[in-house]
Amino acid sequence: MAASEGTTDITGEMSSQPQTSSQNDKIKFKDPLLTGLDKESDDDGMESLDLEASNKSEEESVSRSSSLIANFRLDDDCDGETRDLFIIVDDPEKHTSTLEAYITFRVTTKTTRDEFEGSDFSVRRRYNDFLWIRHRLEEKYPTHLVPPLPEKHSLKRMDRFSTEFLKVRQTALQKFLTRVADHPVLSFDKCFQIFLTAKAWEFQAHKKQGSGFLTRVSESLNNMSASYMMKNRPPEFALMHDYITLLSDKLGVMDRIAQRVAKEQNDYMAEILEWGPCYTLWANAEDQLAGALLTMSKALDECVRTIKELIDATDNRFAQPIKEYLLYTECIKTVLRRRDAIQNEYDSVIEEIARRKEEKEMIKTSDQTYSIGAFLGKDPEDVKQQKHEKLEQQIADLIRQMEYFNDRTVVANADLKADMERWHKHKQRDLKEIFITLADMHIAYYEKNLAIWENTIRTIQNKEHIQLPSTASINEKQDHGIV
Repeated sequence: MAASEGTTDITGEMSSQPQTSSQNDKIKFKDPLLTGLDKESDDDGMESLDLEASNKSEEESVSRSSSLIANFRLDDDCDGETRDLFIIVDDPEKHTSTLEAYITFRVTTKTTRDEFEGSDFSVRRRYNDFLWIRHRLEEKYPTHLVPPLPEKHSLKRMDRFSTEFLKVRQTALQKFLTRVADHPVLSFDKCFQIFLTAKAWEFQAHKKQGSGFLTRVSESLNNMSASYMMKNRPPEFALMHDYITLLSDKLGVMDRIAQRVAKEQNDYMAEILEWGPCYTLWANAEDQLAGALLTMSKALDECVRTIKELIDATDNRFAQPIKEYLLYTECIKTVLRRRDAIQNEYDSVIEEIARRKEEKEMIKTSDQTYSIGAFLGKDPEDVKQQKHEKLEQQIADLIRQMEYFNDRTVVANADLKADMERWHKHKQRDLKEIFITLADMHIAYYEKNLAIWENTIRTIQNKEHIQLPSTASINEKQDHGIV
């Protein structure tokens, strides 16, 4: 903690700490897209929606799945034997009322922590409830990295009650809770415990607590202005900001290209859908080619199925995880702005202390004969002494504020660096799996299409659908014609 010896030592301490760690951070925040990834690494109108049956074939067709949007599993840094909080999100149910229709998910918790009043809990939560707990965590831990939630509405404009949409939403909510549960600070929050255990009526009462919308908007504007006003951001955080900005740009480009590729694939699938019936109609007019033409039509129908599987799998296991990490970069930028706001307050207090000390030195040599106090009949020396004492009191108060903001800055720096180190480790692993999954999906797609066309060739050849006359028979027919 900073002491009251003056401002020089404190600013020196704050400016020297980032310089000693900047070299490590240059290694820590290497761009994986350029340099390669490190090798280390009680409701009415309820309707149950089963997601398993419709997803079996899709899961079997791909050998690997992304850690972000796939089945629940433990993180690499959390040993199953040491984890004491397990959360599962499943069983989506549709609720209808006179005013709205919405989906809730079952949140099942198993824990051995003493803070909980039991070991097994099961509650139902809707998407807005997940938004509430995330806002509460951000309010209470502004310099910690709270994982992002999936977007409320799908850009694909899927029916929000469809099985496909609910599967994506369920796995994303599962990943959010898993990340919070694995966090060494966020997982012990009281509001998070309430979210996991409280009954519906208890939970609704807790949701009414917290800051209002205007307060959050005001804090957001303050954080944004602080980032623009920041004069001496430590090099390690300047490097972090530049890295996240660059990563966000690259992920944005990747997301836009993925959308264009998906559009082209859908257009290609539409063309194939029109191509198959052409062979069927042709077969009605060609008796000798009917078998071959119908075989071609069947092959094209199977190709439509494989391209549809590739489009859906790419969206679920590549595009969605990329979008999630794009949201993650925005969360990091927000936390960086909050850290900048805290340091900006600290720097402002230091500047104010310097001004007050300069003013105190000027008072020592100033002539107070023509001051307002002297005109009111006070002795000029008494006026000078009163101003001197007042400035000393103000400096003492400012030094206490400086110590407070210095502590907040040090804590904010430590929180953000620890969370970024953990996030960077997970990012390395997740990006590897995303890329491997994309490669696996394309390999499976081309293998299926190769098998389709090889089988088509064999079918056409074996059934002898095309009967071409030989040269000898042609000559024989010509001879018979001449005779």
